[in-house]
Amino acid sequence: MKLNNNKLILGNSPSVDALNRQVAIVSATDVTVLLHGETGTGKEMFANAIQKNSPRANKPFIMVNCALLPEALVESEIFGHKKGSFTGAVTDKQGLFEAADGGTLFLDEINSLSLNVQAKILRFIESGEYLPIGARAVSQVDVRVIAATNADLEEMVEEGLFRKDLFYRLNVVQLQLPALRDRKSDIPLLAEHFLDYFADINNLNPTKFTNSALDAMHDYHWPGNVRELRNVCERVSILFPGKSVGAKNLPTDITTRTKDSPQTFLQLPEDGISLEFLESTYIEQALNRTRFNKAKSAKLLGISRDALVYRMNKYNIVYA
Repeated sequence: MKLNNNKLILGNSPSVDALNRQVAIVSATDVTVLLHGETGTGKEMFANAIQKNSPRANKPFIMVNCALLPEALVESEIFGHKKGSFTGAVTDKQGLFEAADGGTLFLDEINSLSLNVQAKILRFIESGEYLPIGARAVSQVDVRVIAATNADLEEMVEEGLFRKDLFYRLNVVQLQLPALRDRKSDIPLLAEHFLDYFADINNLNPTKFTNSALDAMHDYHWPGNVRELRNVCERVSILFPGKSVGAKNLPTDITTRTKDSPQTFLQLPEDGISLEFLESTYIEQALNRTRFNKAKSAKLLGISRDALVYRMNKYNIVYA
């Protein structure tokens, strides 16, 4: 299954429709973009979509997971180094900024970078200049920066773990990526896409999910988000090529986790209740308990940070 001309990201849910419109707008510009979402929500896919639909589409797209860079080599990897600048630097090394010249550098998990490296990233965003390790003269390249994180950067700024000025420079346009549990209507479409994809690359007959399997998948919480769904589809494609896969063939994590059932201490009053009042009240209590920390409040409520922000806007809940 391929995306149609109006769909940059696969999905028909309202949140994905809104993101497709936003991606189309930012792709036409050179604005710095910050992608925020839980692990597995597809931040690299969104960054790639921005690149492919931008004037830089035929230029390099370099992706780096900042959390996986060895601490001692972070600056060398990103900015490059000159021969002899440190022990082991036996040749000049091209950094990621130079490799991405003319294109896009995608810095995933940017929250993992040290304050020192953050300062140098900020300098580049503001001036287009950087200094390779051991170099005497600055280098200049034309690179668009897209950053991503699953952390609450505002909270990290308050704690002194992330530079405020860099946050503001990155946060020119922030795209909030929804968790899969907040866009469950997209599960059948995504599943069909992944099943067809794995059948194609492995030269297998396509696998199909039965209604019972789709029902079980709808009831599951998907802590690993779209990445977890993709892995499930790859697994059943390999194990059950050309067959219909029912709920019994799904991983036990999915089949043993059913819809969250009401707790026994919650009883519906005889005269009914206002769900909106109940939801807004619990949101306010969570925010008060965490001193208005959105990430911690969302965890208390069992929802994503993005879902919390949506509901706060819905109920016009203002926080300090």
